Amino acid sequence: MRYKRKKRLSAQEYADGIISGDRIILSRAITIIESKLPADVILAEEILELILPHTGNTLRVGITGVPGVGKSTFIESFGKYITSKEMQLAVLTIDPSSQISGGSILGDKTRMEELSNDPLAYVRPSAAGSALGGVNHKTRETMLLCEAAGFDVILIETVGVGQSETTVKGIVDFFLLLMLAGAGDELQGIKRGIMEMADAIAITKCDGDNVHRGKLARASYQNALHLFPPAESGWAPKVMTCSSVQNEGLDEILENILKFEKDMKEKGFFQSNRQSQNLHWMHETIDNHLKRAFYTNGSVEGNLNHLENQVIQNKLPAIAGARKLLELFNQTRTENDKNMA
Repeated sequence: MRYKRKKRLSAQEYADGIISGDRIILSRAITIIESKLPADVILAEEILELILPHTGNTLRVGITGVPGVGKSTFIESFGKYITSKEMQLAVLTIDPSSQISGGSILGDKTRMEELSNDPLAYVRPSAAGSALGGVNHKTRETMLLCEAAGFDVILIETVGVGQSETTVKGIVDFFLLLMLAGAGDELQGIKRGIMEMADAIAITKCDGDNVHRGKLARASYQNALHLFPPAESGWAPKVMTCSSVQNEGLDEILENILKFEKDMKEKGFFQSNRQSQNLHWMHETIDNHLKRAFYTNGSVEGNLNHLENQVIQNKLPAIAGARKLLELFNQTRTENDKNMA
């Protein structure tokens, strides 16, 4: 039996479908955004340009936390609480990936089954691949597509495996750090930098015997936050407790996030922060394209292994190996420019 191949839509058809809220077309567009095929890269840029005027009206929330904190359980409960307020929600979840196959390990739709079946929610899992910071290389572009589709809130779940969380902070409006009750050792172990970036801390699993430990942890973390220098925005992060199982504390967390949005918009920080993020995004994209162009250059590819071995065997300084490869790259580019002239 032969399967009928899906018709390839034009950029305008994709844009129209996304703006009208068509979830199937949105999913297909995200697949194109994540593709590395040259034709898809061009199509993705065309789609993004068309939908850009319809973006920017969604609240972007990043969620990270230590392993075992229960991010998926929290996101499902918190997500259902958000949709209960008649708000449309998109959840972009990043799975750890095999560095060999690139395959996703966890499968978020099975971890968030109830939320996935909620008509006001859209759950999209992506593999982290080789990207640092616990986000996919195309998370930001995917976020824009979801904004154009009309979602009120986007939650971005990170891998949370100790990689640089700066990447996450750099693409969201609000950064929520999930922690476990029983502060003592965890307070010592959590990276100071991640706590400094957090706009709020939520202590999870505060139910049953953990209620008292959760209250102690809240006091410890709140005291620790007072030792940090004030945030540029002037916002004072709050520490809260919650139980995803009993759906307790979720209302306070959402109120805190919405208060942050209101306060930051009144101060003008919300928009200026997004403008800074967009500029950083542009320069990071340039860096990625230049790096890809460098390593796929014929002369670089042909000499890379040899020069790497020279450096490994201490026959060539690392800085000299880098200079030789850059000279080969620039020489090839100069020759190509002459041929095109």
